[in-house]
Amino acid sequence: MQRKISRSSSAEAIDWPAAIHRALKSQRVRQVSYVPDAGHKRLIELCRADKRMAAVPLTTEEEGIGLAAGAWLGGERSALLMQSSGVGNCINALSLASNCGFPLLMLVTMRGETGERNPWQVPMGQTTPEALRLAGVRTLRLERAEEASALTNAAAKAAFEEQSAVALLISQQLIGVKSFEEKR
Repeated sequence: MQRKISRSSSAEAIDWPAAIHRALKSQRVRQVSYVPDAGHKRLIELCRADKRMAAVPLTTEEEGIGLAAGAWLGGERSALLMQSSGVGNCINALSLASNCGFPLLMLVTMRGETGERNPWQVPMGQTTPEALRLAGVRTLRLERAEEASALTNAAAKAAFEEQSAVALLISQQLIGVKSFEEKR
């Protein structure tokens, strides 16, 4: 099978992963942790290629919360990249950020939204914003590629200046809806 990803014309015109990477750099983010994700693929590649950033692969998303705590204690800023299904893995660990008062910046690629072809992604994708809210995480939503830099900067500033947990939810329409078709 060959995977195809359809993208909106806005997403094709503007390299939103590069805009997010530039915004992370401007906010002095030095550590980026991630569980491999097709929606974050280009952003992960940019972070891995950046000699001023440490890109740290994780085995599970909640490890990134501990990494963020350690980065902050060590005087560095970090960001955690994950898919909306990974938010469910982090519910208990999210209390660490609020109880210990350190910044937690999360960039969450959304699944389970309009056009989702994988029914297993729908339940957590639909409950991610509410789960984050209930866990005390402020959310912002990125739907248009041209807003990537401004919203990433706003999320980072809120997290680092207020030492709080903030998640930037990147819409499925922006990352592209995955479809699986047989290769001919």
